[in-house]
Amino acid sequence: MGTTVYPFWHIIKKFMLEAFGLSDPGCVRSNNEDYYLLAPSLGLFLVADGMGGAAAGECASQLAAETVGEYVWRMGKYDINLLPTAFAEANRRVLEEASRDSALDGMGTTLVAVLDAGHEVYIASVGDSRAYIFHENILTSLTEDQTWVQEVGRKLGIEESQLKVHPMRHVLTMAIGVSDQLRVHTYRVELAPGMQILLCSDGLHGVVPDEQIERIFQAENALEDKGKTLIEAAKAAGGPDNVTAVLLRVVSTEEAPLAPAEIVQSETPQ
Repeated sequence: MGTTVYPFWHIIKKFMLEAFGLSDPGCVRSNNEDYYLLAPSLGLFLVADGMGGAAAGECASQLAAETVGEYVWRMGKYDINLLPTAFAEANRRVLEEASRDSALDGMGTTLVAVLDAGHEVYIASVGDSRAYIFHENILTSLTEDQTWVQEVGRKLGIEESQLKVHPMRHVLTMAIGVSDQLRVHTYRVELAPGMQILLCSDGLHGVVPDEQIERIFQAENALEDKGKTLIEAAKAAGGPDNVTAVLLRVVSTEEAPLAPAEIVQSETPQ
């Protein structure tokens, strides 16, 4: 699990990013397979939700997160392809580690990351950890889950009420460390003053409705207060899984009017 880091400022040209992260085991599990990374010097922020049981899930999420951080640090040049190639390297490293230790066989992790590129951010995701954008008082789910429900169930026309209780509802169609073949969803978001970004594991979005998350963001509170409120909301709903949230806020260093956010989505096979 990532260590809690209290708010700090990361200066990026005309903008500053304020960030806060928090993770909790939840109300059922004794261990925490989630991991988050706040790397302001790299402009990198991410959440990973490990799987595999015992120490395997914890190993997968931490290894993947640290590999992405190391890769971004080595490359230096930022473009929209950097995160997908970093995710591919993380995938290779997790597969390699699992092949060396039978106790880690079958481990994997989700990944969702934000990379600051100046006046915009690049976002990449694998699995069902999500990125949300809160802009002009409206919360929008940006990333698309790579799950059976999203990629198969809904396309088959199964009703939402049935999908919520379907035996395949927790099945991922893609994860880091599961296969040599990797599909990475990528997005580009133009920054605007006041915009906020949420990265979270399904321990949050799986139990707390988007409408409730939106209300928490609408409150005039510090990021730390919002983060703690999100974690407590998940635990109040039963906290069946580990829950992790990373919150970012864009602040202008000069007077600038609010601009509409531009979002571009693509999918990169690795």
